[in-house]
Amino acid sequence: MNVRRHHISGIAVAAVTALGLGTLSACSGANAAGNTEKFDVVASFYPMAFLAEQIGGAHVNVTSLTEPGQEPHDLEISAKQTAQLQESDAVLYLKNLQPSVDDAVAQSEIKTKIDAATLTTLEKHGDEVGGHAAEHDDDHADEAEDHGDHEHEELAGLDPHIWLDPVRYAEVAEGVGKAFQKADPDHAADYEKNTAALVKKLDGLNTEFEDGLKNSKTKVFLTTHAAFGYLAERYGLTEEAINGLDPESEPSAARVKALEKMAKADGVTTVFYETLVSDKTAKTLAADAGLTTDVLDPIEGITDASRGKDYFSVQRANLKALQTALGTK
Repeated sequence: MNVRRHHISGIAVAAVTALGLGTLSACSGANAAGNTEKFDVVASFYPMAFLAEQIGGAHVNVTSLTEPGQEPHDLEISAKQTAQLQESDAVLYLKNLQPSVDDAVAQSEIKTKIDAATLTTLEKHGDEVGGHAAEHDDDHADEAEDHGDHEHEELAGLDPHIWLDPVRYAEVAEGVGKAFQKADPDHAADYEKNTAALVKKLDGLNTEFEDGLKNSKTKVFLTTHAAFGYLAERYGLTEEAINGLDPESEPSAARVKALEKMAKADGVTTVFYETLVSDKTAKTLAADAGLTTDVLDPIEGITDASRGKDYFSVQRANLKALQTALGTK
C-alpha cells in the first residue's frame, strides 16, 4: 500500500477558507468544525475522536477527518478539511499513522496541536514479522525476513497502534485531558473529571483482558494485520501477522508456508481478519491450513459491521474472540 502525501498550498487554503466557510458552518453535529460556541476539536480518526468526545463531553464539538468505514492509512486531506483545521481550536492526531494529516497539521496555524504519540511510549513491532513462525521453518527464514523490506515505511519506525492497549490508551487520555484543560481553562474542572472517569473505565478493561486471557491453551494468535503488537505484549501473547503493519500487502509464499507450519505446531485454530480490508488472504490461508476465521477489530473506525458501537464494546468483542481462539479455561 502506498500512502501518498497530499500537500495543500497556502493559496488553496485561503481560497477555501474565504469561499467555503459558509458551507462548513452550515454543517451540523460532528461534521461541523470551527466557529461554534464550543471548544472545536478536529480528530484524525476514530480512536482520537473517541478520546476527545469522552473527555470533552458537552463542551466540545468534535470532527473526525476519517469517515466511518474509511481505511485511515489511505486518508488524503481535502481542501475543505484543511480549512476545518484552520478554523478549529485544537487538533488531536497520531503522528506517523496518516502522513497527509501530519502534513496538514504542520502547515496549519492552529494553536493547540496534540500528538498522541508523544503522550505514551511507542515501540517497534511490525519489523519482527516472521519471527515466531520462522522458528518452525528455518529453510525459509531468510525469505520471510526479506519480505519485511517491502512492507510499509512504518516498519522502519514505531508501531502506531497504541489505542489497542488499554493501559497506553489511558496514558494518552490523561495527556489529552491536560491539554484540553490548558487550552480551555473555563471548563478545566469538567475535563479533569471526565478524564478520570475514562481512565477508570480503561483500567477496568485492562483487568478484564488480564483475567480473561490468563489461562489459555495457546498464547499465539494469527492476524492479517500486525495491529495488535501492544495488546499481545500487554497480556503475554504472541501475534503472528500475515501482512505486517500494512493491512493490504501480499504475503510471500514462504511466509504463508511458515505460518501454516507454525499454526499446526502451536495449536492455532483461527485466522483473524478485520472489517475495513479484504478477508481474502485470511480465508485462503485458513482453508489451506484447516483453520477457521474470525474478526479481530483494530478499531480504526466504527461501522455497521463492527461488533459493538464504541471503543469499549468492540474491545470486549475482541476479548471474546481471542478467548475462543486461544482456548481459555
